Amino acid sequence: MEDPGLHGMKPYLEKLTLGVTRLLETSPGVTEVMFLEKEPAERHAIISWEQKNACFLPEDLKNFYLMMDGFQMTWSVKFDDNPVSLGCMTINSISKLTRLSVSPAYALPSAPTLADLEDSDEEEGNKEQPKRPHLDSRSLIFELDSCSGNGKVCLVYKNTKPVVSPESEIWFLDRGLYWHFLTKSFTAYYRLLITHLGLPQWQYIFTSYGLSPQAKQWFNMYKPITLNTERLSEVADAFVNKLDPNKVFRSKTKMPLVKKRSPSQLAPSQKSQTAGGSPRNPPQGGSLSRRRETQP
Repeated sequence: MEDPGLHGMKPYLEKLTLGVTRLLETSPGVTEVMFLEKEPAERHAIISWEQKNACFLPEDLKNFYLMMDGFQMTWSVKFDDNPVSLGCMTINSISKLTRLSVSPAYALPSAPTLADLEDSDEEEGNKEQPKRPHLDSRSLIFELDSCSGNGKVCLVYKNTKPVVSPESEIWFLDRGLYWHFLTKSFTAYYRLLITHLGLPQWQYIFTSYGLSPQAKQWFNMYKPITLNTERLSEVADAFVNKLDPNKVFRSKTKMPLVKKRSPSQLAPSQKSQTAGGSPRNPPQGGSLSRRRETQP
């Protein structure tokens, strides 16, 4: 059941959202903070998913589904008294945690698949970055969030032979089919999702090309509760054109005009000077000219 108001939210739901609901409700211009409360997933549904996909869910993700079958929280901002949808935090339910499709992109004979279209160049020599997933049989990939068409957040099993390893990671697949590592656990990813308030394209902070100019403006207005990570702090320091939401959404007031004084309103002393009165100290240029005339 969708609750348009969160004031009566259960205490455990307030803890589940790490308190960002109150932060959003008190932010300037934010309206319609909505949380879609879902029932816990049945244990047999989780077992059925694991049997169907021949792999085990991470323990933290399994516990999450046993608490609630998916997650969805949205919020809007008001422009000209009309709400505009902005933030969206989503985690697919167990029934929608489906394997990333590798079917042909077009319904034509010998059409390329996603595995054919992905970048084939391996990033060698960079030991700091985890080895990226593959869209073929070398990896097992499930979609956690479609990111409103800006990419896909995926649960990835990179070791599938001879059997699928229980170790998994969370990766972001952008629209150009490039992979970007996010976290090693679902719990860490969930914190990133919440603390970035579901702002548009927030996943691109963890890419080499960063946020779009429009996304940067939203981040400047609704800066997330940043985690203590070096990469996130560097991006925050690079923001420009910072806006003050209190000034953006406040009512416009006209500044009083300063009228210029007319000649009739000048002071008497000013009138006498403008009327042709000679100043007390004559200009030095005139005295010099008279001195030159008296010399032989």
